[in-house]
Amino acid sequence: MNFALSEDHEFLRDSAAKFVDEQVDLSPLLRPGADVSDAGYDQLWDKIVELGWSAITVPEAYGGLGMDYVDLIMIIGETGRTLAPSPLLGTLSGAWAIEKAGSEAQKSELLPKLAEGLKLALAVADENGAYDNMDSDVTAKPSGDAFKLSGTKSFVVDAASADKIVVSALNEGRKDFFVIDRNAAGVDIEVLQWRDITREVCKLVLNDVEAERLEQSSDDVWPWVRDRMYLVLAAENAAGIRMVLDDAVTYAKERIAFGRPIGAFQAIKHQLANIAGSAEGANAIVQYAAWALSEDDGQGSLAATMAQSYTSEHYKEATHRNIQVFGAIGFTWEMKNHLYYKRARCNAELLGSPASQREQVVRMLEQEAA
Repeated sequence: MNFALSEDHEFLRDSAAKFVDEQVDLSPLLRPGADVSDAGYDQLWDKIVELGWSAITVPEAYGGLGMDYVDLIMIIGETGRTLAPSPLLGTLSGAWAIEKAGSEAQKSELLPKLAEGLKLALAVADENGAYDNMDSDVTAKPSGDAFKLSGTKSFVVDAASADKIVVSALNEGRKDFFVIDRNAAGVDIEVLQWRDITREVCKLVLNDVEAERLEQSSDDVWPWVRDRMYLVLAAENAAGIRMVLDDAVTYAKERIAFGRPIGAFQAIKHQLANIAGSAEGANAIVQYAAWALSEDDGQGSLAATMAQSYTSEHYKEATHRNIQVFGAIGFTWEMKNHLYYKRARCNAELLGSPASQREQVVRMLEQEAA
């Protein structure tokens, strides 16, 4: 087992860092009433497509870059560090659903379009936020050669901006995956008042919407996709912890109180040391999860779930400590500290709480031991 970074990984990370540092500007979000559209959400996507990131993990056979998940976290780490507003998470999630559930013909038709800028979203959570509820979900009914979908999904990332949306729906007592056009008749999308204003999260209402069933749909699709979404969020979390650590350390060196930098006081040192410990742990667990998924290791699912649970919990704590170091100014609109605080709290709920992921880990270990 070797999940250390190579020179190629570091070069990719440094290139991504240079790009986002030049292109991402969060200052338009530092005022009341701002939303994701104020921070260049659509404009940044065009440049991301030019770099090929929209198809970074899509196999080369389908027109993608065919990179592995260690490569992916080099880029996600930088977009997470800068809270880069773009429909990248929705597109990655939708692409993975098509890759796992689509037939060869469907993959050959849809996946190459990602390199051209096709935007996707993935709708799995019900209106109450449940991902595995079989009682209240979108339902699918046959209609000629296609299907009609009706029902409601919520917490759908990047749905309003997507060209196509992959939707999980009940079909003859099982959950299958379907593709719909975002602009099809019967599609109603509401952008939710999401606490994290660097991300677009939506409610999706479907009323007899024509849909194409992904032919390889099975019970294995959602866990496979979920593991990769866990990895993306965990990579954002780990990078966010490092960012708020660096930010707090810089401030603690500059801010003078009682004739000394505040970083010289033990109370501040303890806060910074705790964040530093979280940053090291988060970085290691994310790299291991990326390696395990890339190698199709038997522990990949366990590693991704642990990574999301650990990093989301520690990201929340780190952003809280960061604001404590800054004092009252840290939670004013003019400072970006609150954007990281909100991203941390939302990342810890988007796919379920850290506690629910720890329950998943226990179930996995029990199954392994049985």
